[in-house]
Amino acid sequence: MTLQAIKARLEGRLEASDVTIETGKLIALVGPNGSGKTSLLRTLAAIAGTAEALTVDGRPLNGFAPAERARTLSYLPSSLQLHWPIPVADLLRLSPVAIDEQRVDELVEQLELQSFLDRPSNALSTGERARVLLARALANRPKLLLLDEPLANLDPYWVLKIVDLLRQEAAHGVAIVAALHDLAQLDAFDRCILMDQGRIIADGPCKKVAGEDIFAATFRLRKRQTGWTL
Repeated sequence: MTLQAIKARLEGRLEASDVTIETGKLIALVGPNGSGKTSLLRTLAAIAGTAEALTVDGRPLNGFAPAERARTLSYLPSSLQLHWPIPVADLLRLSPVAIDEQRVDELVEQLELQSFLDRPSNALSTGERARVLLARALANRPKLLLLDEPLANLDPYWVLKIVDLLRQEAAHGVAIVAALHDLAQLDAFDRCILMDQGRIIADGPCKKVAGEDIFAATFRLRKRQTGWTL
């Protein structure tokens, strides 16, 4: 599967950008606050902005029926608010397509959701909601996963656990784009897209992009042996 966006833009947020996302890659989308990461994800998901062409394997994404779209793409926003007191077990099964119960059971085990399956979704902690909503995003077995800050509000155990889960999904052929601020996790990603002021300013293997002067300058940091400093 290949998603291609030609001159994707969002007025006042994202300048015209060309992006190609390919199967089996774990892609980090990085940049300072307000650099356009969320705008790019929302435009790639066809829920905001415009593009001269936004296609999956050459077909316009906007032409996909709801069920086909659900099997093709999942978008997880950074906002994790849940106002409806639906039980977690039921939330995991909300979908326009038939849910694979074995898949749900696998995700419940991987993300350790067993202890709160009967709890109202809006009564969970922020980190618990993040795990539940990630499980729901994965339940349809999408070919493309667009994640906005999936590692935010997680303790160190869950940061590492979810990065490992995303690597497993990519190894099984899922294309994943994840916006993140935790630069310490970049080594786990295959590709890095660096944004600033609504533009893509670098794109390539993470080690290469993170080693370029433009990367440090964009974040106003200096590289050192054990990490970054002001």
